[in-house]
Amino acid sequence: MIKDGLKLRGDVEIVLKDENGYTVDTRSINNLVVNTGLDYIGSRILDNSTSVMSFMGLGSDNTAATATDTDLGSLVGAREELTTSVYSFTQNEAKITYRATFEAGDATGDLSEAGIFNSSTGGEMLCRTTFDMLTKPANSVLSVTWVISLTVS
Repeated sequence: MIKDGLKLRGDVEIVLKDENGYTVDTRSINNLVVNTGLDYIGSRILDNSTSVMSFMGLGSDNTAATATDTDLGSLVGAREELTTSVYSFTQNEAKITYRATFEAGDATGDLSEAGIFNSSTGGEMLCRTTFDMLTKPANSVLSVTWVISLTVS
């Protein structure tokens, strides 16, 4: 039997910890792989001339994600380099797990969007998600784990 239905799905988990390391907020969100992300995936199948996804950004724009998005609506702070990028494969499913940690003083303020990029500025965006506003105090740490799943049916 030939399987030809490729599906992309993204799941995002956000964990905010206070200055003492206690979890004060946890969110689980779906994301949108944007057109530039689909183009990126296709180009990487052909060759590796495009830089790997290596940064995550947080922003304050809660405008719903659309396929034509190419950047966050309003970046808060700077993009963080990913601390983890892991690929795994099981029967009919490939997963790429990205993780970034925004330490005390990084991306401080009201946050409502996140994205994955292949550059610290500009570059290509793989995916974007929005969520209900989360306020990150200056002394807190925010961890974001983003799992992109590719399945066939």
